[in-house]
Amino acid sequence: MSLFQLFWIFFYVGTFTIGGGLVAITLMQQEIVGRGLISPERFTNMIAISESTPGPIGINMATYIGYETHGIIGSIVVTVGTVLPSLIVIMLIARFFGKFQEKPGVKAAFYGLRAGSTGLIAVAAAQVILIAILTVGNWKTTGSLAAIADWRAVILFLGVFALSRKFDWHPVFFILIGAIFGVFFMK
Repeated sequence: MSLFQLFWIFFYVGTFTIGGGLVAITLMQQEIVGRGLISPERFTNMIAISESTPGPIGINMATYIGYETHGIIGSIVVTVGTVLPSLIVIMLIARFFGKFQEKPGVKAAFYGLRAGSTGLIAVAAAQVILIAILTVGNWKTTGSLAAIADWRAVILFLGVFALSRKFDWHPVFFILIGAIFGVFFMK
């Protein structure tokens, strides 16, 4: 795929990513994994790396995918493609929002956008769980419910979840626990 085509894919993702970077993950997966540029497993690894690095996950993912497909130039072009629609929309909103913010149609539109964004975030979370914790393909070959779970990943997830409920530690600590466990025990 050409750099120009990749720019327009991420311009599209940036245009319809209302609700944050987690919403972008769903669109990126459809566009990038769906076109066969990156495998689903590689995409999941990119999510983990992008989530653990500073900055918005959607931009981190876009930059990473651009780098993987076209090097440094690709990372710059794809990042610009992702950010440009938001920049344009924010400039337009800043210019006209004061006049329209109390209109019933505008309020209703924002209410609907919140609901849609919540749904897209839920889909992204479910897809990450299916890839990271469950191996649905094992169900087809073995027919066993016990075979679909990666039990090490399930135990890690439940352990970190329990720790996060018991202790009021900074989220970075839990990210480090997951990374250390993944490096040493998930080979």
